Amino acid sequence: MEPQSQNLKTIPLLSLGRFHISEEYGFLLPNPLKELPDHYRPWMEIANKLPHLIESHQLQAQVDKMPLLTCQFLQSYREQRLAHLVLSFITMGYVWQKGETQPKEVLPRNLALPFVEVSRNLGIPPILVHADLVLTNWTTRDPERPLEIRNLDVIFSFPGEESLRGFILVTVLVEKAAVPGIKALVQAVNAILQPSQNSLLQALQRLRLCIQDITRTLGQMHDYVDPDIFYAVIRIFLSGWKDNPAMPVGLIYEGVSPEPLKYSGGSAAQSTVLHAFDEFLGICHSKESADFLHRMREYMPPSHKAFIEEIHSTPSLRDHILSSGNGQLLTAYNQCVEALAELRSYHITVVTKYLITAATKAKGRRPNYVPGPPLALEERGTGDAGKGYRQYTGWKPLERRMEYCPQKSDYIDS
Repeated sequence: MEPQSQNLKTIPLLSLGRFHISEEYGFLLPNPLKELPDHYRPWMEIANKLPHLIESHQLQAQVDKMPLLTCQFLQSYREQRLAHLVLSFITMGYVWQKGETQPKEVLPRNLALPFVEVSRNLGIPPILVHADLVLTNWTTRDPERPLEIRNLDVIFSFPGEESLRGFILVTVLVEKAAVPGIKALVQAVNAILQPSQNSLLQALQRLRLCIQDITRTLGQMHDYVDPDIFYAVIRIFLSGWKDNPAMPVGLIYEGVSPEPLKYSGGSAAQSTVLHAFDEFLGICHSKESADFLHRMREYMPPSHKAFIEEIHSTPSLRDHILSSGNGQLLTAYNQCVEALAELRSYHITVVTKYLITAATKAKGRRPNYVPGPPLALEERGTGDAGKGYRQYTGWKPLERRMEYCPQKSDYIDS
């Protein structure tokens, strides 16, 4: 054991700062900017009126008159993140203004060129991603008060009013609820690199409590998001142009490529949180789901993706616990896995309510206050037009539990 211990000591300790992850906000961008330099006023004027411009079918005409602006006056990383948020919202509204039956198949160069430029600078695709919709699209009404939904607001919006606001802000709170777990994960990895069973046990206990808190926080979705509004109004603006029957060839980014480009829409699978927990706990997925999840990492900020890869490269937690002979550690590990299974099961119930059940209701009767649902996207998620939510959460934790839980023969008597 001594040579292995010496090798572990040569591996650098894990820290959040190395990956630009906030100790207070986790993967959320701390205190996002709300204004760009005055040079970008034409973008901001459109973005700030998006719901009205989309609902009145004026957005496409406004964008077509928009000047072509260079990104050279974006001085900081935070300005680039805000610019990507602005351009991604304008892009989704422009493409889907007239619904799924008449999507725009060409993004004009005055929008496409700066959007692709800032995307390349940030290392994320030129489409609305989770890092835009959630991580960069929140603000506090009173900075002195706690981060709770009554004290939060979105920066930009689509049609969908309070349900869209609720969808975004509950997800913001889910990301915030994950912060203690992310910090516990770092503590646990370092407790393996510089062996401390007490510190590892404490970290696993904190991780379990955090995962349970995430599940409770996700439950607020039922209080703030109307399933009919989400399904029939909001969902299309989160939809991409990869494997999407409404846009089978993709989207042409004028001035960037003569051929259409294909990108997946926003998805919970683009959040770094559960990817990090999966890697740390050694969770296994089916090949199809694993391939999809790995592809979703390309939609994350590069530093967040690097954090997942760093966790993957650290010594195996499961192997460490099995070799330790410590019954308390084994119990704490199993409780973390159980909590993660319960979170995924609960996520499935949420997805079922907002997609599958809502689709069934929409076929039978349609509320007067919402337009018709996007037919090509019926019963599909927004990421990859169907593979997003269902591949991310569609595996059944209780039935397929042996994929990611210790086998009975692996349990160690304490």
